[in-house]
Amino acid sequence: MTEHLFEKLREHASEDIYPYHMPGHKRRSWGQLPEAFYKTDITEIEGFDNLHHPEGILLNLQRRAARIYGADESYYLVNGSTGGILSAVSSAIPADGHILMARNCHKSAYHGAYLRNLNMTYLYPPWLQEYDIFDAVTPQLVAEALEREPDINGVLVVSPTYEGRISDIGAIAEIVHKKGIPLIVDEAHGAHLGLSGNFPLNSCQLGADLVIHSVHKTLPALTQSALLHVNGNLVNRRLLERFLHIYQSSSPSYLLMASIDNALQYVEREGAEAFQRFRDMYVEMMETLEGCRHLKFLPQGAEQDIGKLFISVKGTNLTGKQLQENLLKNYGLQIEMASMSYVLAMFTINDGEEAYERMKNALLEIDGRLTKGETVPVSEQYDRGRMIRDGFDGISLAQAWDSAVEQVSIEESKDRYAGDFISIYPPGVPLVVPGEQITEEICRTIWEGVKHGLQVEGIFPEEHKNMAGEKIYLHVLRQGIKRPTPAH
Repeated sequence: MTEHLFEKLREHASEDIYPYHMPGHKRRSWGQLPEAFYKTDITEIEGFDNLHHPEGILLNLQRRAARIYGADESYYLVNGSTGGILSAVSSAIPADGHILMARNCHKSAYHGAYLRNLNMTYLYPPWLQEYDIFDAVTPQLVAEALEREPDINGVLVVSPTYEGRISDIGAIAEIVHKKGIPLIVDEAHGAHLGLSGNFPLNSCQLGADLVIHSVHKTLPALTQSALLHVNGNLVNRRLLERFLHIYQSSSPSYLLMASIDNALQYVEREGAEAFQRFRDMYVEMMETLEGCRHLKFLPQGAEQDIGKLFISVKGTNLTGKQLQENLLKNYGLQIEMASMSYVLAMFTINDGEEAYERMKNALLEIDGRLTKGETVPVSEQYDRGRMIRDGFDGISLAQAWDSAVEQVSIEESKDRYAGDFISIYPPGVPLVVPGEQITEEICRTIWEGVKHGLQVEGIFPEEHKNMAGEKIYLHVLRQGIKRPTPAH
């Protein structure tokens, strides 16, 4: 029987052993943090194993995680899914290699490509015009891209997306494996998938080679806790572990690791009942919200992850940011994120009846006061015709990001080439990547984001980002840098 890490930490805290080792707080409370935090915060001491060379309890806990998710091997992550994505990209794609990746990947995937100087070809998911979001990547898109570009070394897709759209990973894995290359799935928002018959299978169960889960996003674990799973023989395990050592802290937090263990304990012990209760309450809430006259919701089904409450305000006299502020100020409801035309709220197995009742009643009341109105038009964010495909038509991401830049106003940036990432956060998907041409549409999206109070990263100076009417500046490649030819 596998030991439970937090129980072991708590037992150690109760023993009469004085710590002549790190951390510096010496397991004594300090300031305003609870004493329990300090008592159970230790370093790699005898009996507690070493995450970077596990032989005891941590090895057993990782094996249990692999069994729960249906993976060959699993690794605890204390640097969040970011560390897992960096390790996956670095180990699955050779340096200077060629990756096929979804354009709506998290910025950490781009950072991995930068660190390995990868050539990048993008997959552009279908645009759901009714909701102003991208759908999931389809098998057909992957198959067509692999036929066009036979030198691709690996594929990276996001499923579920931030908004909960789910890809057919089984079909995608089959297509990718016919080419003899690995499939990486950023399943950060799907740590609950495959753990109950109430949810779709997870990507390990569907044949992906590397799968990343943010345990803290959809299971009851502490922020920054995650898992990386590996399957099959297309990924060099020794190389993967090397990059995990590079991208993860050499002093991993035992509190974070204990929280992963605790969450998976809960899933094993009470998961069947908890997930059923979760599904029942969520479905009942959605059935009630069908009575809304103005607010729209993504329809439930196999392609939409439950728990992601997507609320569209298109065609109303309200913006997504205004709905977010209304929910917080007047109802005490803090949602996950707001965009110009929608907001996103998240539900998990740790939500009780009160969570559903408060959200349901608030939305019904708000909907009853809404009227029809003009909505800021949102078009597909990424202008495919102006994207630069690294290694084919232009300079690479690494070359661009390392090049000299100059700061110009947003008006002067049109048709110039980006010298830095620009993202609306959350979710952190880049609007523009270093080396890509800044289009009029991208400029308009940045302006609208600032105007509506969204957090736009990569513009300067910072104090102007929420002040409509002020100048907005951004970094572009300095004149004289090699200019790529736009892809068509």
